Parts: sequence; structure tokens; C-alpha cells
Amino acid sequence: MPNIIDGRQISKDIKSEIAAKVQQLKADGHRVPHLAIIIVGDDGASHTYVNGKINACKAVGFDFTLMHFASTISEQKLIKHIQQMNEDSDIDGFIVQIPLPEHISVEHITEQIAPEKDVDGFTNQNFGSIVSDNPLLLPATPFGIMELIRRYEISTTGKNCVVVGASRIAGAPLSLMMLQEGQATVTVCHKATVDLKSHTKEADILVVAVGKPGLITKDMVKEGAVVIDVGTTRVEDSSKKSGFRLSGDVVYEEVAPITSYITPVPGGVGPMTIASLLLNTLKAYERNR
Repeated sequence: MPNIIDGRQISKDIKSEIAAKVQQLKADGHRVPHLAIIIVGDDGASHTYVNGKINACKAVGFDFTLMHFASTISEQKLIKHIQQMNEDSDIDGFIVQIPLPEHISVEHITEQIAPEKDVDGFTNQNFGSIVSDNPLLLPATPFGIMELIRRYEISTTGKNCVVVGASRIAGAPLSLMMLQEGQATVTVCHKATVDLKSHTKEADILVVAVGKPGLITKDMVKEGAVVIDVGTTRVEDSSKKSGFRLSGDVVYEEVAPITSYITPVPGGVGPMTIASLLLNTLKAYERNR
């Protein structure tokens, strides 16, 4: 039987550790970390994600500020608010929830965020710092994956790691972390990769972050591999009250039995993203102090 990597439990452990640190800060007479969140428009999924982040702040004792703007806000006005966040010394970190309305450039907005407050780890400076000896604020999702690997004491040194998906949010930064911190031999596959199976079959550690349900089947995975499934896609399911279920990129039922470790969907990587956001906010706070 495989070892199930329980992201929910590790996320709870991290939150408990952070909450204890916040209590100590209060006891010592210090202010607590402060996270600000900017959300534009009324996208339902975005509001759900933001509510999750706010609840996480409450759970660990962080201060938080939520700024909600109409979808008609101009890019220039949004930038002015970002600049205010950059200049506010009481705010340690902040995020701009994506997606943004079509008339606003995500890349342009991201680069307006001061790197030392970019707790999502999306700015070019933070992205580039991954390959340095002193990385700044790491992208939250791959940071969470590396934390899962560390806490489950999964060896990465010298292992063949195959990352399927080269997005700026997950696959690309994770591949760099695996090279730099993990000291693994890394192969990155993407939509133009020919004969995907020939690569995934060689992986000691297989990370899949595409958002294509059922992409990875049993015949594509090496016996005893560690499988990290980042994909989270809503698929229709009439048996569920909501009418849908969350599906990963890996066919879990058939792949899990041949793995040494595997993340479920949901409950694997997902909970770690917010935990990583909290860790980054705490790190930004410590540097701000």
C-alpha cells in the first residue's frame, strides 16, 4: 500500500506552529504579522479562495486587510492602491487575487508589488531568487510541495524528477527548486513534449501540474515512484450534491497502488498553498522587523 501524503494534516501542523509563534510575539509585546488581500470583481471562485486565506489568517492570529474593488477599476487606479500597500510599513505582505479583468495585465500588476511583500512569490525578482543561495519569497504552490517532501522525509538527492507542466505558478519554479534545493536531476515536460510516457516512466519523483484530469495512467508510472498531483479540476458528477467533484491529473485509483508515496486530490497539495502563503507572510514580517 502507498503512503498517502496528507496535505491537510501537514497544513494544520504548520498553522499550529505559526499560531504558537504569533502568541509568543504578543507575549513579548510585538505586533503580529499583517497580510493584505486585493480582489477585483465578483468571480465566485476567487472569493472562495480569498475567504479561505482570511480564515487561515484568523486561525493563526495574523492581522489582515481585505480590499475589494469593482471589475471596472482601471489598471492605473489599481496600481495606486498597490503602491500604497508597498509604502505601508504595517503591512508585511499582500497579494492581488487572480484572475483579473481582461483590461488589466496580470504581469504588469504583479511587477508593481514590492518583492519583499510579494508573499505569492510571483514577481520576477522572487522567481529569479530561487536559484540563489538566499531565496526570497518562494512561489506558494511549489513551496508547499517542497515542504510536503521535506516533512515526509522523501529523499530527492540524485533522484530523477519529472515535472509535467511548465507554468509560471507551479511547474517552472518547482523544477528550479528541485534542482537547487532538492539536488535532483530534473526533466520538464509540457504540451509540446513528444512521447510523454517515455519520460514519466523514468521518474523516481513525478510531479504533474497540468489541469487535465486523467492524464497520467498506471502504465506511465514507475513502480515505487513518488507521485505529486497538483492538478485540481472540477468535473461533472451527478452523484455529488454540488454536481461536481475535484479531479487530479493522475488516475488515482489505478496509480496509487504502485507508488511509494502519492498525494490525493483533494487533500494533497491544495491545502499547502495557503499554508505556504502564511509561512511567506511570517518570513516577510521577520524581515520587515
